[in-house]
Amino acid sequence: MSTTDSGGTGGRGGVGTEEARVAPTGRPGGPQTPGGLPRRLHGMATGLTSSLRASSALRIGLGLIALHVLLAVLAPVISGHDPVATDSTAALTGSSGAHWLGTDQYGRDILSRTLNGGRYALVVTFLATTIAVAIGTVLGCVTAYADDWFDEVVMRIVDALLSVPSILALLVVVTVFDSGLWVIVLAVTVIYAPAVTRVVRGAARTVITQDYVTAARARGEKPLSVVFREILPNVTDVVLVEYAMRASWIVLLISTLSFLGFGANPPTPDWGLMVQENRTALTVVPWGTLAPVVALATLVIGLNLSADGLSKSLGVDRAQKGAVS
Repeated sequence: MSTTDSGGTGGRGGVGTEEARVAPTGRPGGPQTPGGLPRRLHGMATGLTSSLRASSALRIGLGLIALHVLLAVLAPVISGHDPVATDSTAALTGSSGAHWLGTDQYGRDILSRTLNGGRYALVVTFLATTIAVAIGTVLGCVTAYADDWFDEVVMRIVDALLSVPSILALLVVVTVFDSGLWVIVLAVTVIYAPAVTRVVRGAARTVITQDYVTAARARGEKPLSVVFREILPNVTDVVLVEYAMRASWIVLLISTLSFLGFGANPPTPDWGLMVQENRTALTVVPWGTLAPVVALATLVIGLNLSADGLSKSLGVDRAQKGAVS
């Protein structure tokens, strides 16, 4: 179990290509006119509707994500078993009417743990990705607009944070502060917010040269007003693509952490923890290992397909990878 994003878990170099990767190019109609975030989102929603009809990859990706969300919500109804309840008399049993995917070495229902493991993965991924992208977006827009000593200081700090391998930084944080849910969310936020900051800053720098930003400055609008009313609405497409990309990497990182024994604490149902616990019984009860692997793979594939479909439909250039994980 290891992350497979282009940055890798062993290093996080290549930060210089991050801004070029997300420069908004080829957007229909040229630069976006100011109209506020609601109007921009309405236009994007209209474009996404058209893209859903034209892009099979986007439809499949969103369909896989929706399926995982639905299964996570209905997990207690579908499984019918307590995911943490043990039964020594039913340990390592194969598929049956009572246990569709069998049981693990503690007699716990594998299907129940897989479905409830999806709930844990989705909650942690959603919280960590949302907070990291929100902080990175605001900081990226502010630094791009400032373009002075503040921008220089923030970006040097960002470069320093990006130089630390993500898995190593995460291991240090959870070792020092324990491995509770909010500790993991905080650690992932600290790791990924700098990368999002660099991406959004690169996109925002192409926006601040537009005439409507110059006009807003000439009208004497306050800096934060320019950032939130003129710049932010015109980088939301980059932010959406970045959200989907980071989510796929974060869910892999969290599962890797659990597999190494530093993530979810037993008996919490978690995909990485399930693989770690059941890999020795692979030949006896294969679904104990295969079920969480398949669940994790389909979720990551769905997120990646959604990111690719969004980037194409919104005109975000992802040809130059060089992404920082």
